Amino acid sequence: MSILKRPLVTEKVSSMNEKGKYGFIVDVAANKVEIKNAVEKMYGVNVERVNTISLMGKLKVRSTKAGMLSGRKPNLKKAIVTLAAGEVIDFYGNV
Repeated sequence: MSILKRPLVTEKVSSMNEKGKYGFIVDVAANKVEIKNAVEKMYGVNVERVNTISLMGKLKVRSTKAGMLSGRKPNLKKAIVTLAAGEVIDFYGNV
């Protein structure tokens, strides 16, 4: 099981990249120390800070012939990682 699921590539996070902050979708059970170690190991950078955001999945209701079906989207956890000064992560280097 991988701690880092995928990088966040949104307009807001892309503007934070210039300040040395990068966003990731991470495993829901991961803590800040595990996230820091995973980013340092995968990208070879020094992490100063990790901020996490836990999001509960939205409730979804759908009307079908058989009646109303309800369920939830999966829960998410985001991590905003601040790198040491002068370090960068290049997500688009392999494209």
